[in-house]
Amino acid sequence: MKGEYIMTTILWIIIIIIAVIALWLMAVYNGLIKLKNRTDEAWSDIDVQLKRRYDLIPNLISTVKGYAQHEKGLFEKVTQARTAAMGAQGPVDKSQAEDMLSGTLKSLFAVAENYPDLKANENFLELQRELSDTENKIQASRRFYNGNVRDFNIKIEVFPNNLVAGMLNFIKRDFFEIEGEEKEPVEVKF
Repeated sequence: MKGEYIMTTILWIIIIIIAVIALWLMAVYNGLIKLKNRTDEAWSDIDVQLKRRYDLIPNLISTVKGYAQHEKGLFEKVTQARTAAMGAQGPVDKSQAEDMLSGTLKSLFAVAENYPDLKANENFLELQRELSDTENKIQASRRFYNGNVRDFNIKIEVFPNNLVAGMLNFIKRDFFEIEGEEKEPVEVKF
């Protein structure tokens, strides 16, 4: 009778330990999925803002073309940079392509400085406001994404979560960073 009681107690202890481990595994897994989905959502927010930016650029080029027809090479560079940025995949490639696009946009606005009539054009001013607003939204989306990437990466790197994350193939995400001088916002003056 006493031996049966000990065996039953040991069995219950083992069942409780297994249940605690199972609950912990579920909590870690659910936490990882939650952070992964937040990170994916944040990346989607960046994509939405970048698409808005890409949609503004052809209108901006058309408006500037009417005033600065001899700047054909610059328009081609902006168009190529836009195409490259639209085709880039992943945070690292996307950030490099966006750096190039921001640089060409700065050049486009620098050219606009030489045309007083263009600077006074209502359509151009509205495009400038929309682009500035979009740049602010991209910056906010990037901060939100990078915060989620930070949290996700921490969660998969800390012990003992790293054991579960490794078994389930959760991998670190890249930050969406801007390089060098592109860390400054696009300056649009009129």
